[in-house]
Amino acid sequence: MGAKEMIDMPVSERAFQLLRGKILRCEYEPGVKLKIDVLQRDLGVSSSPLREALSRLVVEGLVVSDERRGFTAAPISVSDLREVTRLRLMLDCEALAESIDHGDDHWEANIVTAFHWLSRIEGRHGEGPLTLDADWTLRHKEFHMALLSGCSSGKLMKLSSALFDQSERYRRLSIRYRVEPRHKAAEHGEMMDVVLSRKKNEAVTLLHDHIFRTAENVAAVLGKLASEELTTKGDSR
Repeated sequence: MGAKEMIDMPVSERAFQLLRGKILRCEYEPGVKLKIDVLQRDLGVSSSPLREALSRLVVEGLVVSDERRGFTAAPISVSDLREVTRLRLMLDCEALAESIDHGDDHWEANIVTAFHWLSRIEGRHGEGPLTLDADWTLRHKEFHMALLSGCSSGKLMKLSSALFDQSERYRRLSIRYRVEPRHKAAEHGEMMDVVLSRKKNEAVTLLHDHIFRTAENVAAVLGKLASEELTTKGDSR
């Protein structure tokens, strides 16, 4: 989303988009207290639209509200990651299968265009860590949503989009600690080719494995971090 688009938004929507983006990018760490005065200073908006934005993010599951503690960025856990992943596998695979059955020339063109922009960014990075690059994150989501966009259910697409964002929050947090590169460019290219060839079963399997493998990599990092934290606490006693 461009700066001009953000400026032209109503204040409440701008507050929502700014705050949501910072939470998804883990600029506000999971579990951190979201103080209204701090948010006002960080985001440059008043308390009323901030409270509205926080309430909307509670509904999305990205913010937790407590009568005593106020608002906090939603915590993370391996169990929550697995739940998000399970739902993505159900919804995204169904949407992709329907898209392959019913997608038209416009759907195919959107996929090719989205892949083109994604591959340009991936080409600049090579096979190294992509990861905290905002442009790649945007293009990555656009590619995935393009694959699903031939399905007829707007509600399914909205749910898939929200779940993708929740997965992205986990990915961005874990990527700081990963050292092994992931050959995602090849995976995306293979998915595009199989989808455009209308090989439905193969395409669904590729998408399933792509989502599942990413989640397992993230879960491994989270497990390692939790183990290191317990070891540190034990050593400090």
